[in-house]
Amino acid sequence: MNSLIVGIDEAGRGPLAGPLIVAAVKMYENTRIDGVKDSKKLKPADREALFDIIIKECLMYDIEVIHNSIIDNINILQATMLGMEFCLKKLYGENDTVFIDGNYFKFSDGSHKRYNYTTVVGGDDKIFQISCASILAKVARDRIMVGMSGNYPEFNFEQNKGYPTKEHITAIKKAGISKIHRKTFCIKFIKD
Repeated sequence: MNSLIVGIDEAGRGPLAGPLIVAAVKMYENTRIDGVKDSKKLKPADREALFDIIIKECLMYDIEVIHNSIIDNINILQATMLGMEFCLKKLYGENDTVFIDGNYFKFSDGSHKRYNYTTVVGGDDKIFQISCASILAKVARDRIMVGMSGNYPEFNFEQNKGYPTKEHITAIKKAGISKIHRKTFCIKFIKD
């Protein structure tokens, strides 16, 4: 029997600006797509090409955008769990097996226990379905940040994607934070 696997990963836990993206894909256990691996090990053009192929080949997918204001309100870990919860509510079936990148998966109300899941450290490099989810999350987030670069040219989001590069930190010190910055992440860079 060809089991159904849901892979979940996120992109954007470390940036100073922009959303967190949590993505999930549901595929048959034996589904394979040439070139799929951890999104961090792929060139941007390859990720872009694989994004469309993954969406065509998977049975279902979900991409959740958790905005910076939510991250500031509940913290990055809880924002990640919220995105995973949204994904699973849309994709999970009672016979599915879920693989989650990382070492933590827990909802405050205990409802995570209803899922048949395994957390896998480095899962985006070990589990095919997590690799697919990592590509969807990374491409979706990069597209959002490139789109935002036109609204906030002083931060060069097109290049740094909101990550704390030296140039980005200098821009924050000079221009202050924008509406898409995570205030709780940027506080140490803001001038008094």
